[in-house]
Amino acid sequence: MPKTIEELQSIALRIRREIVTMIGAAKSGHPGGSLSAVEILVELYFNHMHIDPQNPTDPDRDRFILSKGHAAPVLYAVMAEAGYRDTPKNELNTLRKLGSVYQGHPDKRFIPSLEASTGSLGEGLSMALGMGFAARLDKRSWRTYVMLGDGEIQEGQIWEAAMAGPFHKLDNVVAIVDSNRIQLDGFVKDIMAEEPLADKWRAFGWHTIELDGHDFAAIRAAFEEAERTKGKPTCLVAHTIKGKGVSFMENNPKFHGTAPTPDELKLALQELQ
Repeated sequence: MPKTIEELQSIALRIRREIVTMIGAAKSGHPGGSLSAVEILVELYFNHMHIDPQNPTDPDRDRFILSKGHAAPVLYAVMAEAGYRDTPKNELNTLRKLGSVYQGHPDKRFIPSLEASTGSLGEGLSMALGMGFAARLDKRSWRTYVMLGDGEIQEGQIWEAAMAGPFHKLDNVVAIVDSNRIQLDGFVKDIMAEEPLADKWRAFGWHTIELDGHDFAAIRAAFEEAERTKGKPTCLVAHTIKGKGVSFMENNPKFHGTAPTPDELKLALQELQ
């Protein structure tokens, strides 16, 4: 049975608490872009993707790649909440510690249930298209989803892949741009302006949907539309808020890659009750 929006919102709140807690414990990490991606990953893992956390090697499972690998805390928290055996919930606070499965970026050597090791920006879309080709060659119906950062898509390899997907009619691939408008050095518009972003993807031949990346109903509708779209891949341009849910992190470039202090963590958890 599909989860209700209220159930998904409750999960999202727990995920946000886990994100700020684990980054606070590590004293390093990337809270802003983890918090902006919560609703999208919750919808994928708890409502949309065909997956079984108890059988993570199912050949017919859908695949997800977190291309912006520095946002690993959101993926770890979602997988732990979903019940994957190799992402234990009681170890989330070992993030970035020596010997932890929760490395600073997703690493299949530590978490075999991951579809890809990521963090070298610009590569995830190419990997997703390769997986799309594999499904076609094997005559399988599974789909691949890949999340990109809007700072990340300044990488040239992204646009080589963006040309390849429509050319090969890979309609089993969905790219999701987490458009939170902030990257490491500041606001995207001041570093390498990308607008009109949706028009760029359309010009490259992608079926492109703009949406509020924090609205579960809109996210669900967009994924359903992507699944109905044939003959071309889909790009979701998800308008999100960096640091969503924590007032002093929202739209604040400082928290792209800065952990909260103990006092900030306490305040964040109060806001996330």
